[in-house]
Amino acid sequence: MYRQLHNLLLAAVLEGQLPAGTKLPASRLLARELGIARNTVIEVYENLRAQGCVEGRHGSGTYIADLSVDHIIEVPRPVEAMPARPTISHIAPALSQRGQSLIAGAGFSRRQWGAFMPGVPDVREFPARVWTRLQNRHWRKAAPERLSYAPEGGLPALRQALAEYLRSARSVRCEPEQIIITTGIHQSIDLTTRLLADPGDSVWLENPCYWGLRSTLQSLGMVLQPLPVDAEGLDWLAAGTRPAPRFVIATPSHQYPLGMVMSLARRQALLEYCRLNGSWIIEDDYDSEFRYGTRPIASLQGLDTNELVIYIGSFSKTLFPGLRLGYLVAPPQLAGAFSKGSAELYREGQLQQQAVLADFITDGHLTAHIRRMRGLYSRRRQCLLEAVQAEFGEQFEVIGNNAGLHLVVRLPDRVDDVAVAEAALRHGVLVRPLSRYYHQSVAGQRGLLLGYACVTEAEITPAFAVLAGVLRKFVKATSA
Repeated sequence: MYRQLHNLLLAAVLEGQLPAGTKLPASRLLARELGIARNTVIEVYENLRAQGCVEGRHGSGTYIADLSVDHIIEVPRPVEAMPARPTISHIAPALSQRGQSLIAGAGFSRRQWGAFMPGVPDVREFPARVWTRLQNRHWRKAAPERLSYAPEGGLPALRQALAEYLRSARSVRCEPEQIIITTGIHQSIDLTTRLLADPGDSVWLENPCYWGLRSTLQSLGMVLQPLPVDAEGLDWLAAGTRPAPRFVIATPSHQYPLGMVMSLARRQALLEYCRLNGSWIIEDDYDSEFRYGTRPIASLQGLDTNELVIYIGSFSKTLFPGLRLGYLVAPPQLAGAFSKGSAELYREGQLQQQAVLADFITDGHLTAHIRRMRGLYSRRRQCLLEAVQAEFGEQFEVIGNNAGLHLVVRLPDRVDDVAVAEAALRHGVLVRPLSRYYHQSVAGQRGLLLGYACVTEAEITPAFAVLAGVLRKFVKATSA
């Protein structure tokens, strides 16, 4: 009854049915006429008075307030005639230039699961029972501090566990104080850029590269200078005589999306160039844990003796994307500023999840899970390679299949890989067009990214047969 009466009176005021100065019935009278409690009417009147819709006059009653704009504020009058401006209905939908650029270049997929979605691990294999047991243990003894905002840099126990893990598994040189817990790669890039660069500063990055990286940097006003990659990774020498950048961003242990490894000689040369020119290096250690046939490649940060490398990673591929926990390893001289900057900008929480993850790492579950998944993904990778071979033989080159969670099937330049991906989606198969990972997709190489991590071996062959049927139609059409 309260809601109905309140909404009816408010609508009558806003629509002008009860104009300013109208006296409302006394609460006792209105309650009797409506057959409701007087306290309900009084509560409605008080709420309307708090919103400024009505006003009480001592000894006289309750009246509708004057809600006209001219009554509330004195509208300024321009001295000279001003050009007509669009109404608010036309202004509201308008995006800023960087907003338009962000939306126009958006690369996210509306579907995130199924054959052959790249970059998605098999979350069905996640050790949920172990995680739940650890989680229940922390919830039983949850202190109030664990339900509040996170301290600078994140939970100390997780920073300690991560430091030990990264030192042994990735040859990263770090102490717990250098580790900043983030929500993933996007936030790590955002924090680093905001603290170390200004709008208009330049950044060298791989071409092709992860689309989310480009979107984040562009939204922050960075000037992107894409550089090609070859068999040895980022070819930063292709920059020639360009001025040194503020950042160089690379995936040296597993280039995304093409899969090559930056050679040791090029790593050392890049470190020396950045030392001489005062540039920072952001190392995205993408998919580094999943190599097949060889041990994981050591990090670039581990070679850095001049503290120029900012190392970033996440648990999206090793555990599950929805966890939204990542990390950043800052050089020692920047660690304090990064901790404070993170706390100031993002006001993080999730301390209970961080505590569970710390135990998960310390108790050896992370290493065991990665080892098991590496074997599983290796079998699925081989199954997909055999499916490609069975359908096309040597017709298409397959690259980037020695590591990670996807491989790339190269297509002839005349084949529109974006159109192939759209047609495959209509047949229920998810693939990503390689050309969309280039800074200018029209000039990019043509190909398809095929993820095999979240597809069972039984699903791979029939799903690829569907994709093969779609692909043959496009190849045939362009050959005619």
